[in-house]
Amino acid sequence: MDEKQRKRMIHEVVQETDNTKRDQKYNQYVNQVTPKHNPWINILWAFLIGGAICTLGQALMNLYMNQGAEKEDAALYVTITLVGLSALTTGLNLYQKLTKYAGAGSVVPITGFANSVAASAIEYSKEGQVFGIGCKIFTIAGPVILYGIFTSWVLGLGYWAGKCFGIW
Repeated sequence: MDEKQRKRMIHEVVQETDNTKRDQKYNQYVNQVTPKHNPWINILWAFLIGGAICTLGQALMNLYMNQGAEKEDAALYVTITLVGLSALTTGLNLYQKLTKYAGAGSVVPITGFANSVAASAIEYSKEGQVFGIGCKIFTIAGPVILYGIFTSWVLGLGYWAGKCFGIW
């Protein structure tokens, strides 16, 4: 559907006075402009790309350990590398293209989190360092941080109570 047809359909929907006809025209318009997706293909892409990200993480872990790093240090280096690569590919507008195909597979926790922070920083950089980046960098990631910390606190409190009462 080209732009001219789309505008014509929107105009017809807006001009319609009969609510039933208007709703029918609106539903027809929505069906025409909504992209059709095959859920099985989406699942396959999410699995493949998410798995590739995890495989990259494991390959980096093996590389760092082969270079002499202890397991904990290697895991830290992997985290730093994946966050850096995610932020870099976000800045180069490659992560968004990957996400178009990967869907949830690109939201592997550490890379998805880094992408959300970097994307917010890029989006709001036009508004300046303080009121743009400084105020809005955690717009997307903020709720994840908040609820992650709160949930870990509640679970920790439950674990502590369980220890006090001899449950664990």
